[in-house]
Amino acid sequence: MADNVTSLFRSTAAHSPSMAALTREGGDGAGPVDFCIPCNPYFPTPEMFEDMGARLRDIITYYPSSADTITAELCSLLQLPPQCVAMGNGSTELITWIDHLMVRESLAIPVPTFGRWTDQPMETGKRVDMFPLQESSGFALDLAQYAEFIRARGTRVAVICNPNNPDGGYLHKHALVQFMDAMADLDLVIIDESFLEFADAEQEPSVVQEAMLRPNVIVLRSLGKNFGLHGIRFGYLVANPALAGMVRSMLPKWNLNAFAEHVVFMLKNHGAEYAQSLHQVRRDRLDMASHLAQLPGLTVYPSQGNFLFVRLPVGAEGTVVRDRLLTEHRILVRECGNKIGSSSRFLRLVVRPQVDVRRLVSGLEQVLYGSRRGAAVPELGTGTNYSSGTAAVDRLVSSTNGAGVPGLAAQAMAAPMPAASQPQGGGMPMPAPVPVAPAAAAAPAPAPMPTPMPTPMPAPAPVAPPTPTPAPAPAPAPMSFPSPVAPAAAVVPPGPTPPGVPARGGLTAAQVRGTTGPGLTPAPATGWPNSQSWPNAAGMGQVG
Repeated sequence: MADNVTSLFRSTAAHSPSMAALTREGGDGAGPVDFCIPCNPYFPTPEMFEDMGARLRDIITYYPSSADTITAELCSLLQLPPQCVAMGNGSTELITWIDHLMVRESLAIPVPTFGRWTDQPMETGKRVDMFPLQESSGFALDLAQYAEFIRARGTRVAVICNPNNPDGGYLHKHALVQFMDAMADLDLVIIDESFLEFADAEQEPSVVQEAMLRPNVIVLRSLGKNFGLHGIRFGYLVANPALAGMVRSMLPKWNLNAFAEHVVFMLKNHGAEYAQSLHQVRRDRLDMASHLAQLPGLTVYPSQGNFLFVRLPVGAEGTVVRDRLLTEHRILVRECGNKIGSSSRFLRLVVRPQVDVRRLVSGLEQVLYGSRRGAAVPELGTGTNYSSGTAAVDRLVSSTNGAGVPGLAAQAMAAPMPAASQPQGGGMPMPAPVPVAPAAAAAPAPAPMPTPMPTPMPAPAPVAPPTPTPAPAPAPAPMSFPSPVAPAAAVVPPGPTPPGVPARGGLTAAQVRGTTGPGLTPAPATGWPNSQSWPNAAGMGQVG
């Protein structure tokens, strides 16, 4: 039975197996304690579930209302104009349509990140320029360096996830607005705010209002994650009416199901419970980070999502830890070896109530250290530190990517990088490039990045979780971004990059997996608020 359960992970290349599959293979009809799927454990309330259960027959028997009706109700709740919103059957449906309609040639994305932002464009033959987040900088995204990366490669679409998945890295609203303005000449800038309602670094972190005023910005929001209902599959995007209408026009009339309709129309009566659930998740995040940081050799990275990114002790192999936690302790965790830019030494752990966290910590102690602390799990004899599975790049481009025809990748890397150029051919009409004036003075150096939570090696005695002292999160200093590069005389034809060849001076798959490409230096810190300076939970708090 244990072999059947763990084999499910080897047959799912990019994501974890579904809870339904794990429950079926478990044999007893009960699923594990879930530290893998990042959804709100406190919402909906038990009363809301009872209401849905009482109306289950009608919900699954009859057609739902049209997507326009459901979208109008959601917009009334969020105080957004319906013409600027498109609702999808999960954010993945919206990502798919954004790729088909608006990504003409290339897309840039920091990695590691949500897998559909790398996989979807590659599946349709687009070039994906992956900007590696550096472990030495705590996986913080430096926007100025990211902008330089985009200009150097001539990328036409830029994506930022805020907070990022899997590390929970957060960017302040002011810095994101600066970036959006600096990239006004791109075809599209996408800000994925799927986990933003769990953030408390500033009171109004979303850029949805700014997106509606700009010609090339889309903000993606999730509903399943923050409402604790992944299985319903609903999410939405916010943009100017032209962009939102373009996506909306392609969606089926009944792309939203009756469960989604029922929940959306329930929300106006449960705003207080929803706000309290977010507040509790933020408190649990601090408590959980404190307990995990006590494990010797385990590194916990600061997060503004409803999950924590952790690095296992030296010698521990993530797939072994994952499989043993599941089979021996019935605990499901997300091992991140199949995320591009990560490795099997990292886990993403969803924030859960304290009683579940105590079970997780106990399981990790037994799996990592056995009867004596300090004896970490040995690495697999035949494995690597990437994963027992296959990387998404190898899956989607080909098994030769990163190696390719002998000497081909080396020749391409040695060749001079061509100047960025505007792709030719058709596609959706976009605004003319907007020149960006260089900053009058150089931007001040970013604030130093705090070292991830220290992990003492002696076995600590159980202690009560500390009570953090809230303090305002530091606002980022203004930064300068590179101006758009003028098109070169020789135009590089658009189209997917051949396997094994860097994308216009970009990175091959092998380079993304753990090495830094030529000319890329570790990104400096960006002034991340540490656990002692996180402010009181404020979040969005607009629902209800």
